[in-house]
Amino acid sequence: MSKKLLLFAVPAAVAAAGIYLYFTYGRSAARTAQVLEYIRNPSARPDLRMAAGAVCGDAPFIFPTDGLIGFIWDDSFRPGHRHSGLDIFGGTDVGVTAIVAAYPGYLTREADWKSTVIIRVPEDPLDPSRQIWVYYTHMADPNGNSFVSEQFPPGTKEVFVEAGTLLGYQGNYSGDPNSPVGVHLHISIVKDDGFGNFKNELEIENTYDPSPYFGLPLNANENPDVIPVCG
Repeated sequence: MSKKLLLFAVPAAVAAAGIYLYFTYGRSAARTAQVLEYIRNPSARPDLRMAAGAVCGDAPFIFPTDGLIGFIWDDSFRPGHRHSGLDIFGGTDVGVTAIVAAYPGYLTREADWKSTVIIRVPEDPLDPSRQIWVYYTHMADPNGNSFVSEQFPPGTKEVFVEAGTLLGYQGNYSGDPNSPVGVHLHISIVKDDGFGNFKNELEIENTYDPSPYFGLPLNANENPDVIPVCG
């Protein structure tokens, strides 16, 4: 599960809806300010929203959900922390914004996963010699009531899905009912361990820069402050 610390409450109208945001450091401060603006009033910045199913240029992945890309690969939420994927904020309540598969593959949902699925891609479209895994999470409410599609109950193993298949809906599950995260999808591209298993997604070294998969500037080392978007 993607973990963000140092949560803070947003103004009363937003906090009343159960939405919490992340406080970020240094280079991502300008991007964070835009995320805050969007969460407070999503309709004010339609130019920053991406649409589910969109394809940027000749990128192999489709965009997996509607919303604003708030935080990207290698953003930092506390000193020493490195974000292993990207966070897409739908600007809606929990259980409303659909999430679809970004690329075909074989879906697994472990028996204890309340908000998560992972899809095995046997041939990485950028390097067919290697296998990758695409990880989707936060698909539940603060109490762990799942928004994962009923097609994929806990214990699902190796079910083939096409790109665009409905996986579930954005939620704000963090594992702690008293500290929900903002309503969003966290998605990351995870390395295979060489034995047909996925590595620990929490460690950035176990993930790939998602930029070439989506055709967007999703690496915070190269894009410190801009909200990524394509036409």
